[in-house]
Amino acid sequence: MNLYTKFAQKEHSPGRRIVATLLVGPIFLILLPYVVIVVGPALDQRMGLEGFRVGAANTALGGLMMLVGFFFGFWSIYAQLTRGRGTPLPVMPTQELLTRGPFAYCRNPMTLGTILAYLGLAIIVGTVAGIAIVLLLGALLILYLKRMEEGELAERFGDAYLQYKREVPFIIPRLPKRK
Repeated sequence: MNLYTKFAQKEHSPGRRIVATLLVGPIFLILLPYVVIVVGPALDQRMGLEGFRVGAANTALGGLMMLVGFFFGFWSIYAQLTRGRGTPLPVMPTQELLTRGPFAYCRNPMTLGTILAYLGLAIIVGTVAGIAIVLLLGALLILYLKRMEEGELAERFGDAYLQYKREVPFIIPRLPKRK
């Protein structure tokens, strides 16, 4: 039995799940935006990279990406806290396999949302280094999902997860099949 399966054996109260999620929130709502908005342009300047600004297009495209990204991200967190009776955190994983809501479109809607939101922010700012940072963090997150989380979900949810994995794309969404 792996470590994540041990963590999953204990269901936590709704209050504890919300508090744990809120404690991690500043990383995603303050630290990562700071890295994109402040560190990205500073790295651009230090490395001699020219940022890119194409006027309102930066704001329009980046804003749309942020809107879609935060929508998928918060929708999936809500589903994990409520229907899944867990959190996005590996130490308090969901107690139930989530296959509806945002999870009907792709298996990792929170990752999709995270990548889209921060790429959108980097586009608004017009920072090449910020885009590179987001893509690197996204690649690391995807690597974790493929190497760790998928195996843990297969161990905990068995055939139900394996069938879900066959039917629903990893991260690039598609419209769910009608039943």
